Amino acid sequence: MQYCSTRGGVGGWSFRDVLFSGYAPDGGMFMPETLPVLDPDTLRSWRGLSYPKVVVEVASLFIPPQFIPRDDLAGLVGEALSGFSVPEVVRVARLEDGLTVLELFHGETLAFKDLAMSCTVHFLSYFLKKESRRAVVVVGTSGDTGGSAIQSAKGVPGLDVVVVYPRGRVTPVQEKHMTTCLEDNVHVFAADGSSDDIDQPLRRLFADQQLVLDHGLMSLNSVNWSRILVQLAHFIYAYLELSGVERAGVGAALPELEVVVPTGGAGNIAAGFIVKQMGVPLRLVAMVNSNDIVHRTVTHGDFSMADEVTQTLATAIDIQDPYNMERVFWLLLGRDGASVKAMMEEFQRSHRHSLSEEQRRLLSSVLTTGAVSDEGILETMRRCWEENRYLLCPHTAVAVWHHYHCPHSGGVNRCYVATASPAKFQAAVQRAGLPFSPPAALRALDGLPSRCRELRRGADWSRDWEDRLRRHIQDLDAARKSRSAPPP
Repeated sequence: MQYCSTRGGVGGWSFRDVLFSGYAPDGGMFMPETLPVLDPDTLRSWRGLSYPKVVVEVASLFIPPQFIPRDDLAGLVGEALSGFSVPEVVRVARLEDGLTVLELFHGETLAFKDLAMSCTVHFLSYFLKKESRRAVVVVGTSGDTGGSAIQSAKGVPGLDVVVVYPRGRVTPVQEKHMTTCLEDNVHVFAADGSSDDIDQPLRRLFADQQLVLDHGLMSLNSVNWSRILVQLAHFIYAYLELSGVERAGVGAALPELEVVVPTGGAGNIAAGFIVKQMGVPLRLVAMVNSNDIVHRTVTHGDFSMADEVTQTLATAIDIQDPYNMERVFWLLLGRDGASVKAMMEEFQRSHRHSLSEEQRRLLSSVLTTGAVSDEGILETMRRCWEENRYLLCPHTAVAVWHHYHCPHSGGVNRCYVATASPAKFQAAVQRAGLPFSPPAALRALDGLPSRCRELRRGADWSRDWEDRLRRHIQDLDAARKSRSAPPP
């Protein structure tokens, strides 16, 4: 199993290589050069496996044993997922009128990103110990990724984590999950801008290959293939639990499962599409908020950013640059790196690209979309509570809106991905007029000290932020060398 860039300039990398990376050197994103196929017998044999065991089975397809032996891999995944608040790690809620919710939010920061993040950090720690090396993780976040990266990486020997979040565009709980962690290896920056603004200087940092090599720079955003790899397990586990595959006899066609996903950076949708390419019969629905670039791309071929990011109740998907769509385009276009490179470089330069009608039809044949306003989010939260006494977070409500407005025709089971706990979005719950009592762990955050550095918006803010982050990364390295130098 080797990896290549979606833009065609890099190939033959190992899992270890791509784990310790961000964007590929040519600006693309890493993908497996070939995808394994899951045949019906394999899927049937996996039926009944726990979520952690599904992760091990999936990960072993992409991580050769010469890098992480199978027994070590099982131990790492087991340890990574041992601290979740429900024993099954991922829980399925079966509600009224056929509404089935896949709860992915039972980790420490109450978001789905804890699943892949905790596994990825354990993989990193395995290699850092084995090779006696260090790395610097740089993460831009729209809210959930930063807290998850910090909680997973805090105190890990050999690893520093630098997180940049958009000040005023995250919830108080999301912010406290980042700023109240005072471990020496955690470095938090609050930027005056959107998460898409933050991505601009971070892309340039990762494009500086000398900086990357000198300081062990890497990403824990879903740019990192390992994050996507673990997210494949979400879809395979959902299929095994909810499709009815156990009722399909030997030789019979496998049943389909429709999976509805709230979508921002499109990491989950990319993972779902990869699983579909591996032979699992999925129907994928990407639901977005008012930042509707994915919806416009599928319905009109309009892959272009709006003038600015719209702030919504579903803050973690307030994104106009769904960067993981590059992985989807690469698969759709037959792994044509040159075409993807031209498409994405135009998009990054002008913030717009128009798909050909043939490309748009190809995309719409594998992905259905919808867009939901804040009023639609609130309406969905209220209705789900009234009918089920079940509280949705605003992101999950973006997905579940589809249940109430696109009636299920039957014949194919359907599930909705719950990406975060409503406990993280108290203002949205209150605005919906619903009862809510925050758990003790969140109330405890209020009394903790906090710290972060500021990235203010000046005339040349993007370059200023890049320079400031670059100096901080260099200073981290200098400080480490000073601490490890022998006394005179």
